[in-house]
Amino acid sequence: MAAELHVELVAADRSVWSGEATLVVARTTSGDIGVMPGHQPLLGVLESGPITIRTSDGGTVVAAVHGGFISFADNKLSLLAEIAELADEIDIARAERALERAKADTDAAAERRAEVRLVAAAGSR
Repeated sequence: MAAELHVELVAADRSVWSGEATLVVARTTSGDIGVMPGHQPLLGVLESGPITIRTSDGGTVVAAVHGGFISFADNKLSLLAEIAELADEIDIARAERALERAKADTDAAAERRAEVRLVAAAGSR
């Protein structure tokens, strides 16, 4: 069994992160899933939520992902997201304002997106 897997996190408009990892945790429609080297092949639908990538060098990458697909085969994991932001790209003050607006407008989808962004940003600090 290989000690690492190759990960590609891609949003509709850009490549967000690529590299080697020992573990990736993502939220799917079936629940949270952890993928390690040698995992069984899978194909799933991503839900809005944070993705945590444990890199091969011992670091952690956290991203906020909003919808998409996860695919794993031959120690290659593809995370194809509609929208994805690395935690260190997230403007916390802006996300907090977006959350307040969404609550005021009773926009559940916008509220969920803002919450995911805030959780991802907090998880990387």
